[in-house]
Amino acid sequence: MPNRLRFSVSFIALASLTFLFLSGRCIAQSRQSYKPKDGFVPNQETAIKIAEAVWIPIYGTEAINHEKPFVVSLKNGVWFVRGSLPKGYNGGVAEIEIAKDDGRIIRVIHGE
Repeated sequence: MPNRLRFSVSFIALASLTFLFLSGRCIAQSRQSYKPKDGFVPNQETAIKIAEAVWIPIYGTEAINHEKPFVVSLKNGVWFVRGSLPKGYNGGVAEIEIAKDDGRIIRVIHGE
């Protein structure tokens, strides 16, 4: 193979490998996401909004509105949100556990 052809083939191969490497890095970088320093669920208000967004399709707007005000606490990076019942009422309430860091729904239940 003449030197000129060998150089051209080597150059094309190197350029192709460089392109593949750099395009792979761009794709990997584009899949990264912004992550807020206080997590995606930074406060009680956000946790309540997420809880309602999950509960209402399951239990209905009327049922969830009857369980207000909601009781919210944060333990070990997990928001615990639960409904409440007026004094004198018996029954269970909706409960949800939401990861503060990424908003993942860990558990949803409704007591009886």
